[in-house]
Amino acid sequence: MATPDITTSLALEPKTKLSGKVLKTTLAGALVDIGQNIPGVIHISQLSDKEVNKVEDIVKEGQEVTAWVKRVRKDRIELTMIEPLMYDWKELKPEMIVKGKVVRLESYGAFVEFGAERPGLVHVSEITHGYVKTASEALKEGEEIEAKVIEVDRRKRQIRLSIKALLAEPEVEEKPEREERKGKRKGKKEEETYEMEVEVPTEPQFTGMQIAWQQALDKANSKNKVQAKSFKATSKSQENILNSTLEKRLPTGG
Repeated sequence: MATPDITTSLALEPKTKLSGKVLKTTLAGALVDIGQNIPGVIHISQLSDKEVNKVEDIVKEGQEVTAWVKRVRKDRIELTMIEPLMYDWKELKPEMIVKGKVVRLESYGAFVEFGAERPGLVHVSEITHGYVKTASEALKEGEEIEAKVIEVDRRKRQIRLSIKALLAEPEVEEKPEREERKGKRKGKKEEETYEMEVEVPTEPQFTGMQIAWQQALDKANSKNKVQAKSFKATSKSQENILNSTLEKRLPTGG
C-alpha cells in the first residue's frame, strides 16, 4: 500500500521523495500508486541510471519502490527512480553553505561530493587559515565536511569551495619582547635628544661699531710694526755705508 503524502499532488515540488507500489508495468514504464489523487508514472528511462531493455528487469507489479517527483501534470505525476541531484547548476550560488564528503585528495586540494553534478574543489589555500602544504595533511578521504561555495563556473563545469571561509580567523598576539625592544629604542632616542639639547657656551656678541673700531686698531698696530722694522733696516744700512766711507778717507799709519 502506498504511503500517503500530507501535501496535495499540485503542491508537490520537484525532487520530493515518495514511496509507492507498482500497480502495472508496460513496455514504456510503470504505473505507481503513491497515495495521491492522480497516479504516478515512471518512464523506462527513469528506472535506472543504467540502460534498461525491459521494465520487468527492474520492477514488478506489487513491488514497493522509492521514487522522486520530476514533474507534476494535471493527469499524472512524473516520477524517477534515479536519485536527483541535490543542487542543479542554476541553483548553485556563491555564499551557499553545503555539506559533503571528501571523495578524492590531490596535492593541490580536495574534491568534495555534495550533491551537485560534479564534485566541488577545495583548494589547499582554502582549507584553513594556517599553512598547509598538501590537502592530505588536513583532510582524509571519506571525511564529512562543511564548506561555502565561493565560485561557480557553469561554462567550465567547475565549482570552488572553501572550508576556511567558515572558520574564525585566529587572533594575532603581539609578543612582549617586541614591546620591550621598542621601549629600549625609544629610551635611547630620548637620551640622544637630551644630549643634543645641552647648552653650549657662546662667545660674547659685539656691535658693528665695536667690530669696526677693533679692526682699525689691529690695522694701525700692524702698520706701525712694519714701519719700525723698515726703519731699523734702513738705519743699519746707512750706518754700514758711513763706516765704509770713513775707512777709505782716513789715512793709515805705516
